[in-house]
Amino acid sequence: MVDGAFIIEKSVVIVVVFAITMIMAMYSTWAERKVAAFLQDRVGPNRAGWGGLLQPLADGMKLFSKEEFEPNTPNKFLFVVGPAIAMSTALMTSAVIPWGDHLHVFGRDVLLQATDINIGLLYFFGVVSVGVYGIMIGGWASNNKFSLMGAVRAASQMVSYEVAMGLSMIALLMMTGTLSLKEISEQQAGMNWNVFYQPLSFLIFLICAFAETNRTPFDLAECESELIGGYHTEYSSMKMGFYLFAEYANMFISATIISVLFFGGYNYPGMAWMAENAGVNIANILGIAVLFAKICFWIFFYMWVRWTIPRFRYDQLMHLGWKILIPLSIANIIVTGIVILRHDLMAFLGF
Repeated sequence: MVDGAFIIEKSVVIVVVFAITMIMAMYSTWAERKVAAFLQDRVGPNRAGWGGLLQPLADGMKLFSKEEFEPNTPNKFLFVVGPAIAMSTALMTSAVIPWGDHLHVFGRDVLLQATDINIGLLYFFGVVSVGVYGIMIGGWASNNKFSLMGAVRAASQMVSYEVAMGLSMIALLMMTGTLSLKEISEQQAGMNWNVFYQPLSFLIFLICAFAETNRTPFDLAECESELIGGYHTEYSSMKMGFYLFAEYANMFISATIISVLFFGGYNYPGMAWMAENAGVNIANILGIAVLFAKICFWIFFYMWVRWTIPRFRYDQLMHLGWKILIPLSIANIIVTGIVILRHDLMAFLGF
């Protein structure tokens, strides 16, 4: 039977994870403008608050106060559902991420994860693949040819790159032997990071993450030079805000998944020594800080690439996904299988 303390504990963890995801998505907009300004020898936001730190709040208030209009579409219900699906799926993916080991609070060991299911990686891919419906439905219900074109581009792009991303994870799954993100993190204690064993899987996953989050150089779904604003051209007020927030929330979650799968997650060298000498809570709070440092690096990397590399043509995007990344990921699976089989055979023969 589930006790009341467990329900309260999980409720608090879920609320905190939700709040952190929203705050990170909100301040990613500020960081994006600051990074762009730095790379272009400008100042960036500097009016609202010290260093422009209140700029995301001002932008949010602006979106709330803008007039909300709807196009003349027979699909008004789907027009509203589209951004809701995009935002919901972006937030749902954070449920299986291990933000740390555990904290000892009020005599209880509180797991720093909303839920530790043994198919966490499968859950992540399932929820991410549903997110394309929010974009497709919104673009189709807008009754606008540019929105529809952006939605079709986004759908075909995400479907194409999900195949390569899934195949890249199969090689990692063969090596780790588990779908639990918590167990994958624990296997990388110290500096035993998966990126050292599966560099090709990491590279494929990283490229596919850019395509999945519609970030430059793969932002063909919303490129301003061709499609006005892409699938969210007809949206305004908070519906528009939901689409923008979903993109930055997805960027934050994908940066977190990269850190957990390939760069040790919350683990750092000397974590066990720190737990023995400074206490479990101090060691695990440091682990949370280490994880967020890795996440911030990858978010910066996303932004750096956006303001450095030009946008791909659509045929180049499809060519890269189907003719390069998918064959590479299949070859990586075969090589990984051969290496594991050789290792098991040598162990069986006693070498």
